[in-house]
Amino acid sequence: MAPNQLKALYEDLLRSFNARPSDLKRCGVLLNQLKMGLIQAGLLVPQGENNLEDLVISRDILEIGAFWSIRTQDVPSFDRYFSQLQTFYTDYSSVLPPSKREYPIRGLNLIRLLTQNRIADFHTTLESLPLRADAISDNPYISHPVNLERWLMEGSYSKVWNAREEAPAEEYKFFVDSLMGTIRNEIASCEEAAYESLPLKDAATLLFFTTQSDLLMFAQQRGWEVNLAASTISFARKGEEQMEIPKQKLIAASLAYARELEQIV
Repeated sequence: MAPNQLKALYEDLLRSFNARPSDLKRCGVLLNQLKMGLIQAGLLVPQGENNLEDLVISRDILEIGAFWSIRTQDVPSFDRYFSQLQTFYTDYSSVLPPSKREYPIRGLNLIRLLTQNRIADFHTTLESLPLRADAISDNPYISHPVNLERWLMEGSYSKVWNAREEAPAEEYKFFVDSLMGTIRNEIASCEEAAYESLPLKDAATLLFFTTQSDLLMFAQQRGWEVNLAASTISFARKGEEQMEIPKQKLIAASLAYARELEQIV
């Protein structure tokens, strides 16, 4: 691919990505063409000395690809783009001008590790960041996943729920939603063990649902019995092993979630 053609495709990508709303379908087509061009030019994984402008454009293309992946909810694609960006963020960090997209993407990667329950990788990645420990709190893109991890470990799920509205970039909400899906299933398992039934309103509060329709859809997925006339949900017992779970402790924990949520609201 000729340099002029590569630059024309890159400018088309910028227009499509920066449009309001972004033309995600067009971006996907252009990214595939541009990655082939970068491979042919030896810029997808650059080695040795390269033209500075070519490196900046290559990094920009891959960063747009990372954001495009999240906007299209393609996590494996995000993983690939993030892996390809590591060469630019590490090997060429002293050569290239800083990128305003670097830390938003690094933060997204940290939240991705949380959603996959890769806590050890999360801390290893956090420690490898080119940031002083005292500077993390000043960087919203990094402090956000750091806070999420702490709240998850504390069981402060209401704080994770409210963190969605405090996300430093729109793409972060995708991963927070994924975290909430995991949290809801954990709480639901506790409810199934601790209760025979619950009022619909209490179940919605405990599971952080704001509409009854979302709760009913979730209940159907879990195989719960819903009585709309009585406004209750009944939980199916799945086996004798559930009798070994400390019922009172689970009830107390669930009520604590509800009280904490009420205080915030």
